[in-house]
Amino acid sequence: QVQLVESGGGLVQPGGSLRLSCAASGFAFSEYFMNWYRQGSGKQRELVASIGWTGTTSSSYADSVKERFTISRDDAKNTVYLQMASLKSEDTGVYYCNTVVRGGYYWGKGTLVTVSS
Repeated sequence: QVQLVESGGGLVQPGGSLRLSCAASGFAFSEYFMNWYRQGSGKQRELVASIGWTGTTSSSYADSVKERFTISRDDAKNTVYLQMASLKSEDTGVYYCNTVVRGGYYWGKGTLVTVSS
């Protein structure tokens, strides 16, 4: 079965950096888009970044994180990363890894990122 496990969240000061990881299993990882979403307190879940399957080199970002966040993948490790820099208080939230496999939406349990001084 498809499993996604996020890690790397924590408390960071404004302007700091953090790298999130999502370990995937149960599907042909290299053949699927991978996404990072986030949900702040009292807010809707929003798409932060996406990366295409191996060979496409396509990635996209929400306007709010462009030039600050970078999504990448390591197919040898079945892992997708989200490198976050210049963090702001509004980046605080639970970050979720997501993929769509054969029409099914799969989510990890999330990792909490708190940006605060």
